[in-house]
Amino acid sequence: MRITAHPTFVFVPGGSSNARAWGPLQNELALRGHRSYAVDLPGHGDRADQPAAYYRQPQDMAALAAAPSAMRGITLRDNVRHVVDVLHRLAPSGPLALAGNSFGGLTVTAVANAVPELLDRVVYLSAVCLSDPAMITEEWDVLDDNLLDAAAARISVPDAANQGVVRLNWRAAHADPALFAQLKTAVMADSTDHQFRMLLDSMDPDENHGVLEEGAVARASRWGAVPHTFVRLNEDLSIPPAVQDNMIRKADELTPENPFDVRTLATSHVGYFSRPHLFADLLADLVRTAPV
Repeated sequence: MRITAHPTFVFVPGGSSNARAWGPLQNELALRGHRSYAVDLPGHGDRADQPAAYYRQPQDMAALAAAPSAMRGITLRDNVRHVVDVLHRLAPSGPLALAGNSFGGLTVTAVANAVPELLDRVVYLSAVCLSDPAMITEEWDVLDDNLLDAAAARISVPDAANQGVVRLNWRAAHADPALFAQLKTAVMADSTDHQFRMLLDSMDPDENHGVLEEGAVARASRWGAVPHTFVRLNEDLSIPPAVQDNMIRKADELTPENPFDVRTLATSHVGYFSRPHLFADLLADLVRTAPV
């Protein structure tokens, strides 16, 4: 027996991110009477053994490059197993809406493929949504003029690649005003400098791009059975609107009988951190006008 008909929002973070990034949005949702739970994916967050050299100041770059990664060996299946366990524990309390941002969309899709019966809705907040295996292996037929790739290249720690992870030194921006401005423009241009410093301090250094695999491709008979919403962020300079629209179009071709419910907000890629009230209003309206 479910305790309430109100949904619990379960949030999956993007690349190099963790549960802490969802705090501002969770607070806004609580003010509107909504339950939420923010997931720390395996290898991320406060309980992961992140490289100490990442946090020490001044940074020792050789030590940072050589430090073992908490992400090493983690797979998409590990992410799915962890999130599904969370969903099972939350399900007795009521409906579940699974939402993700950016790279977290891969896990959202894979979870919906695995346990569609546990989900009342999935929500992509400018998140990666793959609906065709070719989207992994082939170039996309869309102009991707994002600003994040160039900014991320400046903070990449290349010697860590032999561990099978991508290591980004987000904290380098604190000591380099030009780098700080470049990253802020790419990721969260609609924030104050103080807000962006807080986001930088919450970021984990490592991500495993090995999760970009066929298990993260939507399956019409599984993922396609779950109502799904895409929140377009039309000021997003990390996943530009044209790329978001391409993912929406491709997914709708997969499940024309269950197309995306598309909403639009005028925010940056991580606008849920800088302008959480807009996202809280949208999510509250979503479950009010389209029951989950």
